[in-house]
Amino acid sequence: MDKVDHVYTLHGLLRRRRTSISLADIRLRLECSVPTVHRTIKYMRESLHAPIVTDRENGGYHYSRDTEGENYELPGLWFSADELQALLVLDTLLENLEPGLLSEQLSAFRGRVTEILRNKRLGLNEAARRIRILSMNARRSGEHFRTVASATLQRRRLRITYDGRERGKATERDISPQRIVHYRDNWYCDAWCHLRKGLRNFSIDRIRSAQQLDAPADHIDDGRLDAHYASAYGIFAGRANKTAVLLFSAERARWVADERWHPQQAGQYLTDGRYELRIPYRDDRELLMDILRHSAHVEVMAPESLRNAVRDQLQHALQHYTPPAG
Repeated sequence: MDKVDHVYTLHGLLRRRRTSISLADIRLRLECSVPTVHRTIKYMRESLHAPIVTDRENGGYHYSRDTEGENYELPGLWFSADELQALLVLDTLLENLEPGLLSEQLSAFRGRVTEILRNKRLGLNEAARRIRILSMNARRSGEHFRTVASATLQRRRLRITYDGRERGKATERDISPQRIVHYRDNWYCDAWCHLRKGLRNFSIDRIRSAQQLDAPADHIDDGRLDAHYASAYGIFAGRANKTAVLLFSAERARWVADERWHPQQAGQYLTDGRYELRIPYRDDRELLMDILRHSAHVEVMAPESLRNAVRDQLQHALQHYTPPAG
């Protein structure tokens, strides 16, 4: 440990205790010599104004409490080596998920972390080189992500111009954002739409303008949000009203059995090694894409409508590979 880790660890020991901790226990937890413990205590008292009280009767130390009975807290941000590593990994993940998304806001923080890492000689700056994230079919979140995220966190309404892919027509509407969702490498906003008088899902990259309003966002409780968004399949909302029964080959079962297609899925191995997966859904568009990627290794057993939809897709695809007559 270096001095910062000593301070951080000692602070953690003292703030969690109502009784004194002995010098021997402090030395053991800090993994250092007695003189180093004394230097750390002196530094915290003189430079950080830590109210460390010497308990001469019991030969230990504790924090004195303020008039309201609260313990002292370290000024500013203090991180252990493990926490710095976690922060750096998180920063790398975010930058890989959406390059430049919060670069401006995080630049000062990133510089501070880098400086600490250099001083600690922890070698954690390898994260950018050693963590690799492959994004498939990711779309740029657009210039209005920060406005949407800010309104969501601050519980404010938004006025947006939304150009949905399905209709291909831009509309202006006021929404009460509830959640920001990162799904399959893309960002969405679950919100109450005041124009449609209902819950809607907005792809953030299709928002053409966004203005935060003074009015507070309407609150939708978590249970209602989960019932609306979590029961259907994929990004499509609405309560699931059908159950797909999929039968995978024994070869593909070894992969599918470990995958999570839906929070409420149910799966079981059959005696011949095949794997049966039951999935609630409402809209079959995204489910169809996931079924077709397994092609000959999966059979839709039910419902008949989904079975027919997969068959039609396969027959239509086969036409592209059928050699011309003659």
